[in-house]
Amino acid sequence: MAQTFSEAELRVLRIVQKDLPDSETPYADIAREAGMTEEEVIGLLARLKESGAIRRFGVTLRHQKTAWTHNVMVAWKVSEENADAAGGAAARHPCVSHCYFRPTTAEDWPYTLYTMVHGRSEEECLRTVEELRAIPEMGECAMLKSLKELKKTSMAYF
Repeated sequence: MAQTFSEAELRVLRIVQKDLPDSETPYADIAREAGMTEEEVIGLLARLKESGAIRRFGVTLRHQKTAWTHNVMVAWKVSEENADAAGGAAARHPCVSHCYFRPTTAEDWPYTLYTMVHGRSEEECLRTVEELRAIPEMGECAMLKSLKELKKTSMAYF
């Protein structure tokens, strides 16, 4: 279903397609730039999310520009019943930037919970994986190291 947007809403959408303001008040900054209130900006994004026009709205951690110089994606064998507990505990770890559950149907790939672990060294990443293994709901894991970073860009619609 096509949606129409006001000029102010289009200004917001053009802004949020790019990097968000690096401040303590990014929504207020976006609102100021677009000529709207912070509440209007948040309301617009919430409506788009609720309608299904956008699936998610979030930030991308460019860990290479921080002190995090190493990372590893860890795939875990976690049952659907334990997904919320395991995922919640893993997501609270300060070295985990992403945590999500994906059911699997592949017989040769039993992993369902994925965590992106960052560290200042390979050893720090491995320590974090060991800490995550201590979470009772976590199962076996496979560590998937990045061989090469591919294109990381967002779609631009406006």
